[in-house]
Amino acid sequence: MSTQPLPLEGITVVAVEQAVAAPFATRQLADLGARVIKVERPDGGDFARGYDTAARGLASHFVWCNRGKESVALDLKDPRGLDLAHRLIADADVFVQNLAQGAAARLGLDAASLCAAHPRLVAVDISGYGAEGPYAHKRAYDMLVQCEAGLVSVTGTPEQPVKAGIPAADIAAAMYAFSGVLAALVRRGTTGRGGPVEISMLEALTEWLGHPLHHAMHGGTEPARTGVAHAVIAPYDAYATADGGQVLLSVQNDREWRRLAELVLERPELADDADFATNAARVAHRAGTDEAVARALAGLTAAEAVGRLESAGIACARLNTVEDVAAHPQLAARDRWREVESPVGKLRALLPPINLGGSQEARMGAVPALGEHTGTTLRALGMTDEQVAGLRRDGVIA
Repeated sequence: MSTQPLPLEGITVVAVEQAVAAPFATRQLADLGARVIKVERPDGGDFARGYDTAARGLASHFVWCNRGKESVALDLKDPRGLDLAHRLIADADVFVQNLAQGAAARLGLDAASLCAAHPRLVAVDISGYGAEGPYAHKRAYDMLVQCEAGLVSVTGTPEQPVKAGIPAADIAAAMYAFSGVLAALVRRGTTGRGGPVEISMLEALTEWLGHPLHHAMHGGTEPARTGVAHAVIAPYDAYATADGGQVLLSVQNDREWRRLAELVLERPELADDADFATNAARVAHRAGTDEAVARALAGLTAAEAVGRLESAGIACARLNTVEDVAAHPQLAARDRWREVESPVGKLRALLPPINLGGSQEARMGAVPALGEHTGTTLRALGMTDEQVAGLRRDGVIA
């Protein structure tokens, strides 16, 4: 059977992007075969390049979000640099930007202006709070949006709200931008026209707030913060094991509670005890429920606890560290790790989670150095070596 090409081969994307939201969206497009031209500032580029040096001298955020792209360094404040950006966009299928609110419009790089000039173009504006309203010009970093969207209010312990350990607002916006581009390209295939796509980090993350939002709106109560426990199911929590690990288990119904009591806790009498026999009773007597489970698992290693729970048909998981995930046996068994090239050599990276049967494997291209592709890209626009050299001497490009 012949292998199909990647679905976005032949699609060109130009991105004026920084940090996470837009770069993570365009990385998905690159993985699926699109050519992504990343326009960066000559004086340092995407500021995410400087977040840390954890990836053998490169920033972990940048490595994560920018593989498979071509870096073209242009000074958009110089009319010559801005003109080059517009020339690149004129030949593109997709344009993505997440500049500060109002900055793209001042440069003529907002979606509305570009789509008016190029009817087949799909142009994406990503912002913190959207183009209108009292928050339109408010600074919108990930943690701030997590707070505004209420995510922090439902994450943490009863005593302490906490932000998510990943940039959830950035990721939410990125994935809606990614899917928005795909939808707009499908529509262009039938109508011949692209069009603007607008993504707000606040709106993306508020959608992800999901059941807590609907619980509060329709039930009239704010969901309680319960750490890794579940607010309305018990037992559903992480419990310490004898070897210093933690195992999370979840009992979804009273039949499972009976199996847990008999086969794991070795206290069959709890199956019919009025304080524990139903989920409502176990939630009402959560301290006693948790104490019974904790006592049983405290005498087992994590491996023994997981083995006993799985034998009893109880859903469970280890509370893994990030290092544990990097060595996860399931990811290894499914051959999910690859190596990508970078300015510092090969770096390990996870295959994208979209698996297209019968298609080529995702194109996990190299992480680019700043301005690595400026010369070749501008020469493809018809510029001579002398013109490129002159722009470089003037600091318009890098």
